[in-house]
Amino acid sequence: MNTKLRTRTMGIAALALTASMSLAACGSEDAADTAADDTSSATPSEEPTETPTEEPTESEEPAAADGPFGPGCAGVPTEGEGSVEGMADDPVATAASNNPLLKTLVAAVTEAGLVDTLNSAEALTVFAPSDDAFAKIPKKDLNALLADKKALTTVLTHHVVAGKIAPADLAGELETLAGDTIMVEGSGEDFTAEGAAVVCGNVSTANATVYVIDSVMMPKM
Repeated sequence: MNTKLRTRTMGIAALALTASMSLAACGSEDAADTAADDTSSATPSEEPTETPTEEPTESEEPAAADGPFGPGCAGVPTEGEGSVEGMADDPVATAASNNPLLKTLVAAVTEAGLVDTLNSAEALTVFAPSDDAFAKIPKKDLNALLADKKALTTVLTHHVVAGKIAPADLAGELETLAGDTIMVEGSGEDFTAEGAAVVCGNVSTANATVYVIDSVMMPKM
């Protein structure tokens, strides 16, 4: 082989070797780029966000009582005509006369001649002062009130409202049989009438709903 041919052959071989190395390098770079792209596109799995469930909230409003309520009910007999069941069978004045908490009130109602009026009414709500409520009045003043039939009638009818009112509807301004109004505040089993606390409420008689209170409500006379 002459020198010129040998030189040409070596040149072609060198070119082929260079091209092969270039292709190998390009292949390595493409693989590296692909791997990098795959790595960058992968995102860490996200944990599912838990939405806290809200607990159902109970009404803050106390539930209205279905039956008699209050600490004073402990003084009501558990059986007989003066019991809650016994009072339910009689009209309000008669029922009150059998209740040991209301002796002074019954005496006042009798003195005022209101027994028949209260017993014959179709439906009433009575705020009945207990014996302890009347005991808060100085004896001299109480005796003077009992001796004044007109004033006594006004005081007693100031405690009576037309219609049977359940605890759920009790709060608010109520018109009395005396022709004036009283303000009842509270809810559930906690009420006051003109500041007098209901100590035994929602007691049913044949024609009335009775709320025994711890003070006598005095009208403006």
